[in-house]
Order: sequence, then structure tokens, then C-alpha cells
Amino acid sequence: MKEISNKSNKGCVLIKVKSKYIIKQIFDNLQQKNALEILRYNKKLRNVLNKKINEYKNEYLKIEIEIIPEIYYDTYFNYFINFNKKEESYYHIYFNNDTKEQKRNKIYKEDNISKIKIVIDNKVKSFYKLFFNCKCIKKINFIKFNRDDIKNLSFMFYECSSLIELNLFKLHTDKSTNMSNMFSGCSSLKKLDLSNFNTNNVFDMKYMFNCCSSLEKLNLSVFNTNNVLNMSHMFNGCGSLKELDLSNFNTDKVSHMNDMFSCCSSLKELNISNFNMTKVNKTNYMFNNCSSLEEINFPNCNIPDKYKNFNFLFDTNHMFFGCSSLKKLNLSNLKFNSVGNMGYMFFGCSSLKELNLSNIKNYKVRNMSHMFYNCLSLEELNLSNVNSDTILDIGYMFYGCLSLKKINISNLRASQYTYIRDMFNKCPSLKELTCSDKLIMAQFKNKK
Repeated sequence: MKEISNKSNKGCVLIKVKSKYIIKQIFDNLQQKNALEILRYNKKLRNVLNKKINEYKNEYLKIEIEIIPEIYYDTYFNYFINFNKKEESYYHIYFNNDTKEQKRNKIYKEDNISKIKIVIDNKVKSFYKLFFNCKCIKKINFIKFNRDDIKNLSFMFYECSSLIELNLFKLHTDKSTNMSNMFSGCSSLKKLDLSNFNTNNVFDMKYMFNCCSSLEKLNLSVFNTNNVLNMSHMFNGCGSLKELDLSNFNTDKVSHMNDMFSCCSSLKELNISNFNMTKVNKTNYMFNNCSSLEEINFPNCNIPDKYKNFNFLFDTNHMFFGCSSLKKLNLSNLKFNSVGNMGYMFFGCSSLKELNLSNIKNYKVRNMSHMFYNCLSLEELNLSNVNSDTILDIGYMFYGCLSLKKINISNLRASQYTYIRDMFNKCPSLKELTCSDKLIMAQFKNKK
């Protein structure tokens, strides 16, 4: 109880305790030294005081949230908060300015509710699915938040599709470890201020902004991603996002980047030259349908010696599918040695004129079907480093490459089990093919 003798935070708590008679007994007409002696030997008094301190602490650490419901809400999605039955008593709900506590987490049209106040006890340690699928919420404001021990924020605002305003300035994320799907499906949200976020301990950011289709700007300059392992689908479906600065991102530990920017149809340029992709094993659908993307700056993957013998990347299918505005692409620094699936990788990249795949040394690829389908502007391709005896599907691989004149696939070999149909069809300009495989050459001679 030494805190009483100074002006520390805990001492302040003692002064604010409402049990004035206890404070009066201890300090009135007594020196602090004597007061401490009384507390030391008077167990009953000490217990009463500790009880009052805990009561104040519980009150101080309560979280207070204000919700503005949507006027026209669907009766099937009329929940405004989620909690399990075991923790029901930890949530205190008030409608409008009424002081009477409510015992339900649903609202109905006839309620005529303009405001909902929620007070959460400090016994609640997780915000997992707190507002999951709460489609009737229009605005959320964190009014009081004096805690930093909430670890799980995953699915917190999942599918809050009517949400147009979110004030998280008082939300403390210092000890949060999971932010996966946190804002996923917030399709009406146009702006989001995360300037107070502390992500030092977060390891999972998958689907974090998934399908935030109205989001126009996103400032993530304060994000620390040193411990993040998964970024798959992180910005998937952010169709209104026109620019994205990820220059502060540390991806040293990230293994999954599949669908990371999929369907970001308004993005014109993306610089990920700072990314470390040495541990990434999945990039499938990474830029799928980024139809406005004209340029991607890839990192110089200077692979550390300790990873030289490891081949992490194994799936790149649909990686640039539908990137119809992309004009040039240099992938010479990526390591493709163990990629098994390259199907549809550049499908529909109709503006692509320059493609550097000089580092595509591969012995394990099984699927290259539709890989360059409708790459209308490509004139030359060198795939001489692809040396695979396990290829199962190369059907429609170069289909519709109208400008393609020259291809080198000298080490690519097919077998009787390989699907080769229409491999070179709709390639009217193709005159030169370097290839030693008879089955593939037969396809070339019979192309239509």
C-alpha cells in the first residue's frame, strides 16, 4: 500500500474511490506513516479498501461504445452486437437516453431507436466477432476505452455492410495479435482512420480489408508488420482504392500473399519493391483482375544464403489474371524453382508487351494451361529454362496470342498423358517455335 504516500496512478485511484469514510478514517488527523501502519495491521479495513479499489478499477476499465442504427434494417439481420450466453452478463445495453438496461441484442422497426449505448465489463478479453454480420449498424463510436489487453480482433466488424462511419481513435490495439477479417465486408465504408493502431504483435492480417469496396483511401503508414505471417486476401475486392502506399511493410515472415490485391480494379500503380518474398509460398490470384494496374514494381529478391537451397513458392496460378492494362512485367528476381501450378497466370493480360521470365527455372511444374491465354500484345517468349517431365496440362497455353511471333520452349516435354489441346490456336503471327518435343510440334503444325 505504499502507493498512498505518493502521487502515482494507483494513488490517484485511491483518492477517487467514493468510499469517503474509509479515506477519512485513514488520513484525517493522522500522518501518512500512521495511516500505513493502520492498513498494515487492520486486515478488515484493508480488505474493505481493496474491495472499493477493485470496484473503481472495474468501473474505470469498462468499455463504452455508441451505435447509431440504420433506419431501414432487414429483420433477418437485426443484431447490433454478438456475445455468447456465458458472457451475456458482461454486456450492458441501453436504448436512446434511457437508463433502463436492456436484455437483448436485437432491434426491430417498431422500436424507434436512434442510439444504442453498450458498456462492456473488463472481464471480456476478446472482441472476436463482436459486430459479426451486424448489418443494421450505421455508425460506431468508441467513447471510452482504457484497456490494452484485447488480443483477438478478428471478424470484429465482419459484414457490417451498412456501416458508413467508424471512430476507432480510442481503441487500443497494443497487445492485439489477430486482425484477420477485421473489416471484411464493410462495403459502405469510404474512409477509415487507423492512425492510432499499434500492430507490433499482430501475426495475422488475412482478409483484413477484404471487400471494402467503397474504401477510397487507406493510410497504413503506422503499421508494423514485422510479425505478420499471413496477408492473403488482405485488400481483396477494394475496388475503389486508387493508391496504396506499402513502403513501410516488412514481409520477412509472410508465407501467404494469395489474393492479396485481387479485384483492386482502380489501382493504377503498385510499388512492392520493399517486399521480402523469400518465404512466400503462395501468390496465386495475387493481382487477379487488377484491370487498371499499369505497373508493378517487384522486389529484388536477394535470397539469403541460409535460404539458397529452399524453394518456398509453389503456386502462382491466376497471379496476373485479367490485368488488362499491364504493359510490362519483370519477374526475373522471383524464384520459380518449385512452382507446380502456373495455370492462367497471365490470362487476359492483353496490353502486356514485355515479359521477363529469365529466372523461371522449373523442374516441377505440372500445370501451364491457359498461361498466356489472350495476351494479345506479346511478341516473343523465352521459356527455355522450363525443364519438366511431369507436365500434365498445357492446353490453350498460348491461345489467342495474336501478336506472338517467336517462342522458345526447347526443354518442355509432353507425354501421352499431357493435355495439349489448342495450345497454339489463334496465334496467326507465330512462325518460329524452338521445341524438341514431337507431340508439341504436332500441335504447332496443326494450329488453327
